[in-house]
Amino acid sequence: MTDFIVYIDRSVVRDGKLEELKPAMAELVEFVEANEPEILAYDVYFSADEDRMTVMHMHADQASLEFHMQVGGPKFPPIGEFIDLETIDVYGHINESLIQRLKDKASELGSGRVSVHELHRGVNRDPDKSPTSP
Repeated sequence: MTDFIVYIDRSVVRDGKLEELKPAMAELVEFVEANEPEILAYDVYFSADEDRMTVMHMHADQASLEFHMQVGGPKFPPIGEFIDLETIDVYGHINESLIQRLKDKASELGSGRVSVHELHRGVNRDPDKSPTSP
């Protein structure tokens, strides 16, 4: 069984705020890269019409997501003026305390709901240890 945590949030970009949001998110990505060495991925996506934003991050375990919320948390509120966060979906097991922190984030940045999806079964492979052809 894996401890991986995948986090996905989806937001509506407020009218007229895209040109402010993009550099704010670029700054957040740079901050995460510099200050959160345990995070496996942190990606920001915009829909084709740029009226929606999705943020996806992947963590090796719950501790990494907790660290992200602690270290990155103070960087989230200013972004609230540019978005309305609608949903946070977490794939993997997290404790009630972390769920509450995510609910607080969702209500601070919008009207979002938080859903946690527990792993049923899966396969995870380390790309560095993939089989090679003869």
